[in-house]
Amino acid sequence: MTYLEPLYSIKVTCCNCEAEFVTSRVRPSLKRAVRRDADFCSYYKEENPDYYVVRVCPLCGFASTENSVSRLADWQRKAFNERIGHRWKPRDFGGKRSWAEALETYKLALLCAQCIGDKERIIASLLHHIAWMYRYQGNAEQEQRFLQYSLESYIHVYEREGVSGNDARLMFLIGELNRRMGWFNEAVKWFSRLVNDRKIMDASMIRAAREQWATIREQMLGEAGGSSTGTEGLTRI
Repeated sequence: MTYLEPLYSIKVTCCNCEAEFVTSRVRPSLKRAVRRDADFCSYYKEENPDYYVVRVCPLCGFASTENSVSRLADWQRKAFNERIGHRWKPRDFGGKRSWAEALETYKLALLCAQCIGDKERIIASLLHHIAWMYRYQGNAEQEQRFLQYSLESYIHVYEREGVSGNDARLMFLIGELNRRMGWFNEAVKWFSRLVNDRKIMDASMIRAAREQWATIREQMLGEAGGSSTGTEGLTRI
């Protein structure tokens, strides 16, 4: 049986310096998760596709994802070069990445997104992915730190952009990250809002919100030693 190399190369044009460079991706046929957490963090038997989400220009150091802007405005280039670019020493992240290298690319992408004023959704997603990176290593302290940052950022997205029937996933994530932070009552508010909003037709997210409500109730009962005290406010949704 022929072995299929999990990584393949694609060419990308840097949105800052416009140089063309090569970055790696995991073959779609090998993106099979062995399990997935409720907040969509996935685990893989072989190469983890999350390690290759960020593209880093080896020439100027600008890091982005496929959802970032395709070209920077002059003021964005200036902001990037003043804060990051002038300190960059040419480095290539185009091949196979270790956990540490993948984490470094995410943190660099976060700095780039913040200094060019990228969309809040992209910043929230980068923060969330950094939390996942720490989860993979079992570093609960750093995971919780970045989960809180991403939660705050997701809430800003919700407040600034409003919500439509297509944002069930965003509302679910806000509820789920509250649950993971141990803020159960706040989590239930978001799950309840998702389930009861008639504009939302996403059956899978509604079902997931109900399941996580049940998980919260079990967690609170466990913390109370099996007593129902403290769970009375968690009305069924």
